[in-house]
Amino acid sequence: MHQSDSVAAALLSGLGGPDNVLKLENCMTRVRVEVVDDRRVDIDAIKRVAGVKGYIMQGRQHQLIAGPGAAAKIVDAMRRLLPSAPGESPVIGSAHGAAQTRDRVKARYATPVSGALRQLANVFIPLIPAFIASGLITGLINLLTRADVSGDIARSYPNVLGLLALFGSAVFAIMNILVGVNAARVFGGSQAMGGVMAAILSSPGLAQIRLFDEPLQPGRGGVIAVLLVVALMCWVEKALRRHLPESIELIVNPLLTTLITASLAIVVLQPLGGAVSDAIAHGVNVAIDRGGVAVGALLAGSFLPLVLTGLHQGMVPLHVELIQSHGVNPLLPILAMAGVGQMGASFAVLVKTRSARLKKVVRAALPVGLLGIGEPLIFGVTLPLGRPFVAACLGGAVGGAVISYLKVATLITFGLSGLPLALTIVTGKVAAYLAGWAAAIAAGFIFTWLIGFNDPEE
Repeated sequence: MHQSDSVAAALLSGLGGPDNVLKLENCMTRVRVEVVDDRRVDIDAIKRVAGVKGYIMQGRQHQLIAGPGAAAKIVDAMRRLLPSAPGESPVIGSAHGAAQTRDRVKARYATPVSGALRQLANVFIPLIPAFIASGLITGLINLLTRADVSGDIARSYPNVLGLLALFGSAVFAIMNILVGVNAARVFGGSQAMGGVMAAILSSPGLAQIRLFDEPLQPGRGGVIAVLLVVALMCWVEKALRRHLPESIELIVNPLLTTLITASLAIVVLQPLGGAVSDAIAHGVNVAIDRGGVAVGALLAGSFLPLVLTGLHQGMVPLHVELIQSHGVNPLLPILAMAGVGQMGASFAVLVKTRSARLKKVVRAALPVGLLGIGEPLIFGVTLPLGRPFVAACLGGAVGGAVISYLKVATLITFGLSGLPLALTIVTGKVAAYLAGWAAAIAAGFIFTWLIGFNDPEE
């Protein structure tokens, strides 16, 4: 039996059996499960499964930290062990009363704020690979154009650099349309119509039109305006579907939805989105510039608690807006220090603990933590131990203070963190980022060593 199969079988047993699984999915590092009856779940048994590095309950989901790559394999193996009906995808949970159970679970674990922010994050998460590729290519161009690094490459191969620049900037050329399509999917509307709404807001032809004696601005408001407009579009589309006769709904609904939404978008929502976007970008930059060390420490030091609550997902549009408005993102390097501080704290745990099992967990989680994936360390090491989690926050605060003081910025919106983020830092600030990284590691280690923790028994 493959390791993933044995882990899947053990997890299903701990979750109360295959018939107790209502919904099963995975993200990059977690197995996410909703169950019919929480009373049948044996959390202690789940935590003892070898492939599980941590456990957390978020909303109505049981989330099991498995690590990058492993989460998808375990979910695939679990699905193979679930009952399925002919011609259908695997049946998650008992068919009898599933709808009523889902409503009961949703009502019990309703969390409006984190739920809304999770929806917002779901708009951008599918774009992460494109953002990462764009940032890394742009960072490579920065290296190749520096004479002290690459010599005469820039002058010798201008066409190669031109193509690389095209590859790196392509995602931003269609950013609003991608966001429009994903937003419509998340909000329950037509994805094609979502893309159309975003295209209208970004159309260069808007610059040729005057409204209230002012020329319209293509792309004004960026993704904030797109989100507002697509949310309205989905609402209009659903309302018309309820009231239009079925015989004409297919033809009339898209027409009226486009005319109503686009008109309100140009007159009201795009200017509103522009004002919000400008306020966000200006506010973040002013806070970082004027707040300096204090703001950097506060942002980085409080980020890990935000991750626990799910509220960190609300920052995703901020990262995108900063890139769209200014071309660089000073917020992401500061927040990245939270995970780096946790690396230092976990390394101190590794050195200080006498528990062979805890050492094994830390050793398994540190390499992915180095790559900026901190969930195995949060839920498998620092948070269960308590005080190391506080030390990790303090270590992150030190790193955030250094990053803010040195005014480090990155070229990507989000998707990379930890040491790999150094590849996307703006020219001339890479050494400054590494200095902040080293400061966070050292501070996290020292704080954990001084504060200590209760070493678990074998």
